[in-house]
Amino acid sequence: MAFRQIGAAAAVSAALALATPAYAVTEIQWWHAMTGGNNDIVNKLAEEFNASQSDYKVVPSYKGSYPDTMNAGIAAFRAGNAPHIMQVFEVGTATMMSATGAIKPVYQLMKDAGEPFDPKAYLPTITGYYSTSKGDMLSFPFNSSSTVMWINKDELKKAGITEIPKTWPEVFDAAKKLKAAGHATCGFSNAWASWVHIEQFSAWHNVPIGTKANGLDGFDTELKFNSPLHVKHLQNLVDLQKDKTYDYGGRTSTNEARFGSGECAIFLTSSGYYATAKGTAKFDFTSAPMPYYPDVAGAPQNSIIGGASLWVMGGKKPDEYKGVAKFFTFLSDTNRQAKLHQESGYLPITKAAYEKSIKDGFYEKNPTLQTPLKELTNKEPTENSRGLRFGNMVQMRDLWSEEIEAALAGKKSAKEALDAAVSRGNAMLRAFEKTAK
Repeated sequence: MAFRQIGAAAAVSAALALATPAYAVTEIQWWHAMTGGNNDIVNKLAEEFNASQSDYKVVPSYKGSYPDTMNAGIAAFRAGNAPHIMQVFEVGTATMMSATGAIKPVYQLMKDAGEPFDPKAYLPTITGYYSTSKGDMLSFPFNSSSTVMWINKDELKKAGITEIPKTWPEVFDAAKKLKAAGHATCGFSNAWASWVHIEQFSAWHNVPIGTKANGLDGFDTELKFNSPLHVKHLQNLVDLQKDKTYDYGGRTSTNEARFGSGECAIFLTSSGYYATAKGTAKFDFTSAPMPYYPDVAGAPQNSIIGGASLWVMGGKKPDEYKGVAKFFTFLSDTNRQAKLHQESGYLPITKAAYEKSIKDGFYEKNPTLQTPLKELTNKEPTENSRGLRFGNMVQMRDLWSEEIEAALAGKKSAKEALDAAVSRGNAMLRAFEKTAK
């Protein structure tokens, strides 16, 4: 009888334990687009947060490229099963901002959860991109970057190139020497065609991508990147593509491995490529600022940020939001931010993390990782270089790349391609403007 009572009591206790909310771990789903070394960093961050407390478990899930991840998240929201956190690249900002009800603004999230949060602790160059005109942060900056020029120092030396090129004419000349030295398929290349050759190119030369400060001052913006300078640059790429002195590298990051493999000794892409380059390149490499045309007055200006931020999706439970807020506090820790910056190549998001990296003498030993910071702060931003915020930007990037590809294939002249990119893009902007009002 006694044994039966003890057994029954144990069973009741076990049942109560299973039913008690205090013992339940709340899962936080995090969808992201990180690959290679950066995917490892994402998983490690989640593991460290999960080990630091027992109430919440962050579960990271790779969902493909930036556009794929964003599209999957929007579809999941419509189906009622969106993740708690979704990584969205910077050009998706306008679309996410206009998605009323689909998101939980970060400033509101942190306030509701009672987590310490000071927007002024973050680098303004970065946070301004993801904030309202009043300064309220809508998303949490995570992996901010800029375009840099990756250099295979060993191959440049073999080709007799003694100095890293600074201007576009110098890049073209170096690429011809590399091709003559054995790089038959690629003198130089790039990833993210429209980001490198339209968006960053425009800011770096202080010419507009569009009116209204590239859309930052209103959705009623019009595209303007079919200027004589843009046409000249695309025509140069068209001419050099014919013998592979330049070789087109695609719309996204899929061809970045051409640098790590040694095929392309000069390659323009994100500064966030650092972790992958470090893990794959078997040669001495560095990064350098983007090239510029020396005959453009005032160039170089400053670069604009790329990368992505973390958006919190709407319709979740208060306890789940509390877990997300605690994770964001965890990510903002100074030592963790400094380490994340130093390992990934992405920019530090807090002032304290940047100052710590300087104080520790990190950049003296690793100048490669200071390149994007120097670009972003090269000069005080202008209306043409503060950033950009265009609606339907994900689709527009494909459209712009499509026209660049048409010019490179000889189907259109450089001017015809850019005129079409502007005209078609403006039609997309007008369609977005109607839905955003």
